[in-house]
Amino acid sequence: MKKEQKRKILFYGILAGALLLFAACAAHLAPYDPYEQNLELSLLPPSAAHWMGTDRYGRDLFSRILSGARVSIFSALLVVAASALIGTLAGIFSGWLEGKTDTVLMQISDIFLAFPGMVFAIAFSGVLQSGMTGAVVSLILVSWPKYARLARNRVLALKHMPFIAAARLTGNGTWKMIRRHILPNLAGQTIVTAVLDIGTMMLEIAGLSFLGLGAEAPSAEWGAMMSNGRSMLQTAPWVILAPGLAIFLTVLVCNLLGEAVRKTVDQG
Repeated sequence: MKKEQKRKILFYGILAGALLLFAACAAHLAPYDPYEQNLELSLLPPSAAHWMGTDRYGRDLFSRILSGARVSIFSALLVVAASALIGTLAGIFSGWLEGKTDTVLMQISDIFLAFPGMVFAIAFSGVLQSGMTGAVVSLILVSWPKYARLARNRVLALKHMPFIAAARLTGNGTWKMIRRHILPNLAGQTIVTAVLDIGTMMLEIAGLSFLGLGAEAPSAEWGAMMSNGRSMLQTAPWVILAPGLAIFLTVLVCNLLGEAVRKTVDQG
């Protein structure tokens, strides 16, 4: 069973790696300039020359999908990485120190958790009015409490275990105990949560851009592309379907990878 799960992780990991490679090398892989306008080529259907067709400005959609991958994927990775780092550190300090520190940090996290995440992100992005930066910051703010709670609960369970007491008796300092004993025991759950979060963050970034609160024109971010193409759903459906398909496939790969990692961690 473990071998099967490892094969799945390898397979989905290769797919995820390929997506990252495409995103990183988009400028070299795109057959056309993703921002070059040519109204004579406006709304061409998919063809050998333009695999995914063109948009209303005659821009090649395949080139824009590749260019947008860098924005969409790396923005989601940034949100997840920052949320996991901030939340895990806050949770470790909260659980290890307890007392007033624990109370204050958990009350702060409760404030963020009291609001529906996407509603808070929409409101905060609207206030900031700073495009993609505001979207990323707002999603980090609503995402870190989950990691903080996860880390805190794990630390509270670990800090009173015999091996931690033994480490104290041998003269290990706080930082050394956290580095050698706490962090390794947090890694599995945190990684699983983070991998599963990548797909969620991609959807939320796309949602904010779709509402005009994320990436701004002429950015090729996938959510913004869907927003620009929604008025042409009946006349030129490929304009909105191309970025929609890109989001679907990327989120699917991330979720399948996360589920495979979760099952492997659960099996020990």
